[in-house]
Amino acid sequence: MVSFIVRLKFASEDRADVAETLRLLAAASRQEPGCVSYVPHQLEDDPDTVLIYEQYRDAKALAAHRATEHFKKHAVGGLYQKMRERSMENLLALV
Repeated sequence: MVSFIVRLKFASEDRADVAETLRLLAAASRQEPGCVSYVPHQLEDDPDTVLIYEQYRDAKALAAHRATEHFKKHAVGGLYQKMRERSMENLLALV
């Protein structure tokens, strides 16, 4: 299992566009056979910061996700163009 959190910071004026882009990206990503979980979150005390919790069956499924047209369109061509900051935290399950 491959699990991680992506943290993205956006400008306040992009909040509505980012939310719609994430809705489309999440819906498409959840249909991928190797996607276990794809859940975008907005921070309660910082609405311009988004956390996306993602889980994939394995590294091959993650690579397949990053090769999809919806990832290229909504993440690379959408979110990445508007983000001000980006970080990623890889997770290891304890149980």
